[in-house]
Amino acid sequence: PKNYYDLVIQVAIVRPGPIQGDMVHPYLRRRDGTEPVSYENKAIEAVLKRTLGVPIFQEQVIKLAIVAAGFSGGEADQLRRAMASWGRNGNLLRFKEKLISGMRQRGHSQDFAERLFNQMKGFGSYGFPESHAASFALLVYVSAWLKCHHGAAFYAAMLNSQPMGFYSASQLVQDAQRHQIQILPVDVAHSH
Repeated sequence: PKNYYDLVIQVAIVRPGPIQGDMVHPYLRRRDGTEPVSYENKAIEAVLKRTLGVPIFQEQVIKLAIVAAGFSGGEADQLRRAMASWGRNGNLLRFKEKLISGMRQRGHSQDFAERLFNQMKGFGSYGFPESHAASFALLVYVSAWLKCHHGAAFYAAMLNSQPMGFYSASQLVQDAQRHQIQILPVDVAHSH
């Protein structure tokens, strides 16, 4: 990451929604400059410019339904609720025809309409609102800073927070050792 917003995107893009909606690699290629950034029109550019033409956040999907498919605010809110019922894409599938026909009526190609719907469908498998990603990105930044500048305290805190459910104590100890942090065995006379 080059800046804080890169962390926000990084947090959001590793969710099942963007992964299943095939948004990760296009974003990375565009960020690296190996794939051109393009937009169907100015309205879509306004929604997707910050994420290089790739919908990464739930809010973008809602705005795209409005600007690309002509959804009303109420219909877009129903779409948001359908996306929030993670893992139950049946709720989202009821919007497919309206989304695709709305995009086609506004001059978008069938390929674009289907690609955008498939990306939206990915959000039915869990995508992040931008505000949630921004909050998590702050925790990512602080954690990375602590790990870099106060590694022993960082790993001690992580080990004292077990079980966490993501990294095992063994993985944390191995990572600490790779970062030249001495790990002492448990000592009944000194350990807490």
